[in-house]
Amino acid sequence: MFKGRAKKWEGAVENSKNSAGRFPGMSSAGARASAPHQGVEKNAPAARVMVTDIAPDRSSTEILQDAGRLPENHRPDWCRVRWIHFQGQVSNDLLAVLCKKYHIHPLAMEDLVSGGLRPKVEDFPASSGTPGRLFIIVRELSLETGSLSSGQISIFLGRNTVLSFQQGFSQVFDPVYRLLEFDVSRTRICEASLLCCSLIDTLVSSYFPILEHFSRRIDAIEEGLMGTSTSEMISKAHSVKRGLLTLRRTVWPMREVVSQLQREGHECLTPSSQPYFRDVYDHCVQLLDLNETYHEIAVSLTEAFISVISNRMNEVVKVLTIISTIFMPLSFIAGVYGMNMPIPENHSQYAYPLFWVTCAGIAIGMMIFFRRKGWL
Repeated sequence: MFKGRAKKWEGAVENSKNSAGRFPGMSSAGARASAPHQGVEKNAPAARVMVTDIAPDRSSTEILQDAGRLPENHRPDWCRVRWIHFQGQVSNDLLAVLCKKYHIHPLAMEDLVSGGLRPKVEDFPASSGTPGRLFIIVRELSLETGSLSSGQISIFLGRNTVLSFQQGFSQVFDPVYRLLEFDVSRTRICEASLLCCSLIDTLVSSYFPILEHFSRRIDAIEEGLMGTSTSEMISKAHSVKRGLLTLRRTVWPMREVVSQLQREGHECLTPSSQPYFRDVYDHCVQLLDLNETYHEIAVSLTEAFISVISNRMNEVVKVLTIISTIFMPLSFIAGVYGMNMPIPENHSQYAYPLFWVTCAGIAIGMMIFFRRKGWL
C-alpha cells in the first residue's frame, strides 16, 4: 500500500519544498483564521518543546523554554537519532519552519493542525532529493473525573528524526524518557523506527489502566445489582458502556495502523522494528478482546437492572391487586348495607357486630385462598 501511493504523492512532495510554510490555497497568515483548530488560540499556553538526542552510549534531553530557538538548535556530532516532542499548540510560524526544514508535506501539516482525526498512516515517498516521510496519527486517552477523553498525537517518522506533536501536556511518554536512560533499552539501538515503535507501544500500554478502571467500575456495579439505588446503577452502567465504546473506537483503528506498519515496507522502517510492531499489534488485539468482554458484561448488567426493576414493579402491582381484590366483596356488602332501607341495628343489637364478623371472615378466607394458590 505504501508503494502504491508513490505516484500519487510524487509530484506533491516535489512542490512541498516550495510550499513549506503555507497550506494549499492559503498563506501562513491566513491559516490562523481559516479554521478554529489552526493557529494558536488566544490565551493558550505556550508550546513546550523537548529535544532528545540519542546515541548507543548516551542520550540527552533538553527542554526549550523558547520554541522559536528550535531552528538554531542543531544536533550534536555524536547524535544518531533526534526526537523532537511538542506539547500544546505550536505557532504557525514555527510550523512553517519545521515544514521546510524537515520536508513535511503540506497535506500532513493540515491533518496535524486540524485535530480530531482517527488513527491512520500516510506515506510521503522520497522524490527528487526529498527524503521520504511517514505520517502517523494516533490517539491519546485519559480519564478526567471518571469520563474518557481523547487527544490526537501526530508523529513524523524520518530515517534519523522523529517529530511528535501532542495536543495536551500529559506525561504519557515519560516511560520512553526513562527507557532512554538504560543502555540495554531498544530505544538506544539508534533507529528512528524503533523509537517510533516505542512511542506507539507506550500509548497502547496506557490503555490498559483505563480498561482496568472500567473493570473495577463493573465489579462495583455488580455488587450494587440488588441494591436500592437501581436507577443510579443503570446510569453508571451506561457510562461504562460509553467509555468502552470510546476505547474501542480508538483501539480498533490503532490496530489497523500497527498492522499496516508491520506488514508493509517503507524506507523509514527498518526490518529490525517488525518484531516490535508485531508485539504492539498483539497488545491491540488483547485490548479489543478485553474491551469486548467488558462491554458484554456491561450490557448484561443493564439488562439485569431492567429485570430487577420489572420484578419490583410486578411485586408492587401484585400487592395492590390483592388488596383491591379483597376489598371488592367488602365494598359490595358495605354498599348494600348502606342503602336506604331499614337498618338492621334498629331491630337487633347483634346486627352490627355480625356485619364486621362477616367482612373479616371474607377477607381472611380470601387471603387463605390466595396463600394456597401461591399468590402470597
